This record gives sequence, C-alpha cells and structure tokens, in this order.
Amino acid sequence: MTPASAVRPRPVAPATRPWWRDAAGSAAVGSIVVVAALWLAHRGLQDLTSAAPGSRLTSLGRLTGLVAADLLLVQVLLMARIPWVERSYGQDTLARRHRLVGFASFVLMVAHVGLITAGYAAADRSGPAAEAWDFVAHYPGMLLALAGTALLVMVVVTSVRAARRRLRYESWHLLHLYAYLGVGLALPHQVWTGTEFVSSPLARAYWWTLYAAALASVVAFRIGLPVALNLRHRIRVRKVVREGPGVVSVHLSGHALERLPVRAGQYFVFRFLDGPGWSRGNPYSLSAAPRRDGLRITVKDLGDGSARLARLKPGTRVLIEGPYGRLTGEARRGRGVTLVASGIGITPLRALLEEFDEPPGTVTLIYRGSTPDEFIFRDELDRLAAARGVRVFYAPGRRARSRRSWLPEEAARLSDVEALRRLVPGIAAQDVFVCGPQPWMDAVRTAAAGAGVPAERIHLERFDW
Repeated sequence: MTPASAVRPRPVAPATRPWWRDAAGSAAVGSIVVVAALWLAHRGLQDLTSAAPGSRLTSLGRLTGLVAADLLLVQVLLMARIPWVERSYGQDTLARRHRLVGFASFVLMVAHVGLITAGYAAADRSGPAAEAWDFVAHYPGMLLALAGTALLVMVVVTSVRAARRRLRYESWHLLHLYAYLGVGLALPHQVWTGTEFVSSPLARAYWWTLYAAALASVVAFRIGLPVALNLRHRIRVRKVVREGPGVVSVHLSGHALERLPVRAGQYFVFRFLDGPGWSRGNPYSLSAAPRRDGLRITVKDLGDGSARLARLKPGTRVLIEGPYGRLTGEARRGRGVTLVASGIGITPLRALLEEFDEPPGTVTLIYRGSTPDEFIFRDELDRLAAARGVRVFYAPGRRARSRRSWLPEEAARLSDVEALRRLVPGIAAQDVFVCGPQPWMDAVRTAAAGAGVPAERIHLERFDW
C-alpha cells in the first residue's frame, strides 16, 4: 500500500516550451505553402487558365497530388512520437489531427488520380480507362503507386468510426501499420515522373528533405528511442496486487528509474513478455507518482487483453514506449485544483494527487462510481486527504438517466453546473482535471465550462483511437 507521505515525484521531465506548439503547427502549414509555390513556379496557374485540351484538369491534378503527398508525410510526422511535438499537443490531439489530415490527404489523392487521368485522356483524345491502363503499364512507379493506393484505401476504410468499433484495438493498430507501406509505395512515382522532380533541383531538394525527415523521425522515435529506453531501464514486474473486482495493480521495478522522464498523470504503452500476445501494446496510466524505486499501473479487465495482467509473474520482463500525455501538473494555469474521476479513470488523477503540494482545502477530488466496489484506492485517497487537506467527495450510484449528466441518479435533482458549484464554490478560478469514459468526460467538461472554468483550464485526454 502506498503511504500518504510518499516521496514527491521527481520533476525530471523537460518543460514544454510555449512556442513548440506554434512552431510545429507553422511548419505543417508552411509545407503546404511551399508545395503551392512550387506548383505556381512550374506554370501551374498558366496551365490552369490554358485553353489546351486537358490542361486545366492536369494542372489541378498536379496540385491535388502534390498537396496529398505533402499531407501524407505530415500525417506520418504527426504520429512519429516526436517528443517535443507530443508534449506540446498530447497524443489525443495529435491522433485527431492525424485522422483529419489522413482523410484530407486521401480525398485529394483520389481527386489527383481522377483529374490526371481525365486530363491526359482529353489531351490524347482517348478514354479514361485506356489512359489509366497506359499509366499503369508504361509509366515508371505507377504499378507501385496502385499497390500503395490500395493499402491506403484499406487503412482509410478501417479508420472510419463505424469500422473501428468492430475491430479490437490490436487488430486495428496492426492494419494501420500498413499505412507506412502504402506511403512508401505511393510516393516513388512522384520522383520518377513528377514535373517538379524532373525539372527542378530546388523542388527535388525540398521533397527529398521532407521524405528524409519523415523516415528519420519514424526510425528515431518509433524504433530507436523505445529500444534505448528499454535497454537502459530494464523494467520488470515486481508484484501484482488485486485492488477490487477485475482490477489489479502491477508494481514495476527497473534500473535508474530516477532518470526516466515521466511525470504523474502520464502513461506508457506496455508490452509484457509473458507469452503469446506479448507484441500487442496497450496504454496504461501510472496510478501512483513515479518514484526512484518503481512505477505502478492499475488496470481493469475490459476484455482487451487486460485480464492477462492478473496472471503476471514477478520478474516478467516489460517493454515500454513513452511517456505520453499532457494530463500533468505542468498544464495548470489557475489557483487550486479540482480532479473529477469516474471508475478506473481515477488512476492518473490518483498519481496527480501525490504531485500537487497545495495548501489544505485548495485541492478537491470528486470520484464517481456505479457501486461502492468501484472506488479503488479508497484507503489511499482517505489517507492522502487527511495528510494533505484534500477534499474528497464520493458519488456512488448509476448515472442519471433523465439527461446526459456526469451525476449519479440520486443527485439528478441538481443541474450539472449547480452540483459542481456546490462541491467546489471557487471552481471558476481553478484547473479541472477529468478522466473517465468519453461521454461522461464530455458532460463534466460542459458542466465545468458552465461553471465559469475557461477552456484552457479544463484538462482531459481521450483514448478513442
């Protein structure tokens, strides 16, 4: 059991520079501006206004193809786990932008194929089908591009929300990795046949630099950094403790953990080398502040492979990727803190409670659970409350069914905003950290905003992949 007087977490994770987020966003937008400028420099506008057969379609096809290729590489960079980018945005925001950029790139790629085919067919006075066959049979790299496009279509189809819900996370993640192969196959035809590559050294330098940056980022941060992290820290299972029905805590030990750049509230992707299925990684938040002598995660059996953790043996080797997430004390902007958790969502907020060293009465925890058995760490939370002056409110019972609410049924007589204000009178001046099921978090966010908390002081992360 973790004592309330546990050692404070080590502030070893580097601080996020305020300008990193702006720099990353500006670089992405700037890359599209450069692509448009290259299109203009190679008679894009003149061809767009030309009366020659097919010229307009071909010019638009070039532009859509160039922007699609640029966005494909931006998409790769978004999920390359570049540390300063991830710390600036958070994985949930990056994942949403990755999805948006991916769909935009796919639409532009389809438009590129249709416009180029129609434009060449008009110029050659042939049919679109005959022109498409000529491309595949006689143009360098087009057969590879066709295979790459087929892979990207598969990735896009399985990324639609309705399809994702039918797939296990591990299966979806494996299919999603084919996007890298699709990008690799779809882009070479640009090198061999693209007007910008063939006729412009400046354009070639730009595109090769962008390709190299994307490849180097994937190799360095998706492969190299995790390998180095695991070789250095050599994480193993120390013990497994049952916390409640279907809930276990896994205590981990390792080498030089004081140098592990992690903060309370963050999570790692874990792979436990205990037999079949070890290659499937799952994200788990730390449920206690990181210490020199170990880490702790707490997991509920949700049917996604998490049940295996209850059977882990001491000494089992563990591979980690991370840390990830922005649900940390670094995000604070206001005076005082309110933590709102539901069910297993208590885990990162329980870790944050150890990190916050605030005057008594300025930290509030609101913990909702359907049944009393769902309140894991209750003894720990009560001891922390007594030792630190944390105000803790437990809200048992099924969620209110009369409306979309974060409250239990017995409190449904109150509005969501009124309940927050009663529990935390000064909440408008505080930071609010939220963790739980996504619809429930949305209800808490809405209530906090209604209570006067500015959007930049409401902190939550979504894991809806």
